[in-house]
Amino acid sequence: MNVLSKTNMGQVAKPLPHDAAKLHVTGTARYVDDIPTPRGCLHLAFGLSPIAKGIITAMDLDAVRSSPGVVAVLTADDLPFANDVSPSAHDEPLLSDGTVNHLGQPVFLVVATSHRAARVAARKGQIDYQEQDALLTLDQALAADSRFEEGPRIYEKGDAAAAIDAAPRVVEGQFELGGQEHFYLEGQAALALPQEGGDMLVHSSTQHPTEIQHKVAEGIGVPMHAVRVETRRMGGGFGGKESQGNALAVSCAIAARLTGQPCKMRYDRDDDMTITGKRHAFRITYRAGFDEDGRVQGVEFLHLVNCGWAQDLSLPVADRAMLHSDNAYLIPAMRIESHRLKTNLQSATAYRGFGGPQGMVGIERVMDHIAHDLGVDPVELRQRNYYAAPDQAGPDNTTPYGQRVEDFELHAITAQLLESSDYAARKADIAAWNAGQDRFARGIAFSPVKFGISFTLTHLNQAGALVHVYQDGSVHLNHGGTEMGQGLFQKVAQVAASRFGIPLDKVKITATDTAKVPNTSATAASSGSDLNGMAVQAACDTIRDRMANFLAERYQTAVAQIRFEDGTVHIGDELISFDEAASLAYQGRISLSATGFYKTPKLEWDRIQGRGRPFFYFSYGASVTEVVVDRQTGENRILRTDILHDAGASLNPALDIGQVEGAYVQGAGWLTTEELVWDDRGALRTHAPSTYKIPACSDRPDVFNVALYDGENRENTIYRSKAVGEPPFMLGISAWLAQSAAVAALGDAYPAMDAPGTGEEVWRAIRRVRDGI
Repeated sequence: MNVLSKTNMGQVAKPLPHDAAKLHVTGTARYVDDIPTPRGCLHLAFGLSPIAKGIITAMDLDAVRSSPGVVAVLTADDLPFANDVSPSAHDEPLLSDGTVNHLGQPVFLVVATSHRAARVAARKGQIDYQEQDALLTLDQALAADSRFEEGPRIYEKGDAAAAIDAAPRVVEGQFELGGQEHFYLEGQAALALPQEGGDMLVHSSTQHPTEIQHKVAEGIGVPMHAVRVETRRMGGGFGGKESQGNALAVSCAIAARLTGQPCKMRYDRDDDMTITGKRHAFRITYRAGFDEDGRVQGVEFLHLVNCGWAQDLSLPVADRAMLHSDNAYLIPAMRIESHRLKTNLQSATAYRGFGGPQGMVGIERVMDHIAHDLGVDPVELRQRNYYAAPDQAGPDNTTPYGQRVEDFELHAITAQLLESSDYAARKADIAAWNAGQDRFARGIAFSPVKFGISFTLTHLNQAGALVHVYQDGSVHLNHGGTEMGQGLFQKVAQVAASRFGIPLDKVKITATDTAKVPNTSATAASSGSDLNGMAVQAACDTIRDRMANFLAERYQTAVAQIRFEDGTVHIGDELISFDEAASLAYQGRISLSATGFYKTPKLEWDRIQGRGRPFFYFSYGASVTEVVVDRQTGENRILRTDILHDAGASLNPALDIGQVEGAYVQGAGWLTTEELVWDDRGALRTHAPSTYKIPACSDRPDVFNVALYDGENRENTIYRSKAVGEPPFMLGISAWLAQSAAVAALGDAYPAMDAPGTGEEVWRAIRRVRDGI
């Protein structure tokens, strides 16, 4: 059936604003904490452990219970059913089971008449602990053999050690790669409303409503059908709301079941940062062999991963770091060894890129080091080691885990970006400028991205949708994805409008709801538009085809003669409005409601062996960043950034460019300013914006040129678009490399910087390069 042509894409590919943009800027967008609560709503807060590791020997909560406004106080012994909020290994008790595993772990739960009353009471608990030695560092965990998998996980291709030993030149090194706080604008929040018959309605700021449904059902002892979870929007998530919202939702449901009253919980910022997990910190050790032309013969990586106290999602995060340790480079022999270490810090969790950024930073550091060792341009070195372009790719154009790279776009992207950014001329100008300076130094750097798109847990690559067409021609749809500011709802609405050939204002997407679309995957892995867009397309096409068949019979014409576009239905030479077509179909007793389902094809992955095809396709991009550093203090700024990113045939260029801009700034923040610091007690010292420095508006590049690469996905995705949530995050790597380039201009030694490249770290690197310290 002729629905859309390449030249008539309907609402798809238009640079439309976010569907809730006006609500956001006027402050009327409704988040969980804005939902009007019924009379008698109670509020919850956790009593937190003041130590990182130990045993509870005594607990006196009388002062908590007698505190003004307190209705109930619960410990692990008071929980009615499962005491677990883990997304994976059932190793994360909602409330301490007698042992304490990190400073800030919830020990008891306060239910009170106000948010403040609950927080005040939670600080009155008298608990005695038998404190034990905590494992706070990678070295301590490694020495104690404290880990989540027995022995390391190893993925390899060829004999890396032999290739390196036989290579004419070798570089090696080690660096620390810090974690990152999500710092979503809206903190963790949940609201539970008890229903008749023991059912529970939960509003949760979550990327994974089905997991909330599952954990709440476990927590209150009911089947999943008795729990309904609704999520209208989040004020940011970045992976921090994939599993970290479980504790709040389960607590609210348990308290609501106990009291029969609505219960609400939200973390204040300090509590949020103290309790919740961060991006995984890594220590990466590398050894690489290469020839005089810079062609890499072999690379060995050792990843030490700080997973925190519970497993959470650490195994797939560490896996994905290994899977991106090649980034854009065809390396004949590679070995990646990964140790997933258990410490007494917050349980590290999902974060934008899900381990991919850590793996990618490793190989980019190697390429930077090799370029410095050879004295060649870092971009030329990278290009020499790129995977082959699609028209030149042979059977050996494979990743270390055996997936053929058939869609490599970086040759063209790199050439286009180098030209548009005037890279060569600017690099020469910077070198001349540095030669005449004794206070400042500038640096310029390039970094590419090749990011795999799909959940590496294969069964998660599925999505459902529910679409209704009403008799007046308006369309109502739901899907399993969640809106966290990224514009997913707008993109999917554009898909629906395009399938029916109607204006966008006739389509409404309402809150993600487990009662409408079941068994959903998290909105993560950059899969929101890919999965849910295809599911919605399937549902819309089912309804549209029913309407077309009905109209063809009614008007005695061939189905192939019916087209849906511009708000009308073309029936041969006749023309009726879509509204009239919907009304006629309703009167003709045609079902105008349908579900849609999609599962990603071509996936086959064995994570134990490290072989197969974990990704449906790759997204690509490249960035050039220029920075300036103060030689005396290490203070530094990003001056200019140029980005060319591959979003395939973009569903919405305006939203995609916004995602690229935000992702770059967040990635650059991770690697330049955002430093997490714990003291020797295991207390997070950077637990507020006064001490933890995310990039501010003034930290964005003064010149910020962002463009989308003109192309389309070679795989059959929704309108041939590509995922754009996570891949551009890693474009921020160029900011860290530019810092290194600026420091390298001050001496002969390689800067060997750790990350983040804070002012202090840049200053230390300057001293090493300049003074040989």
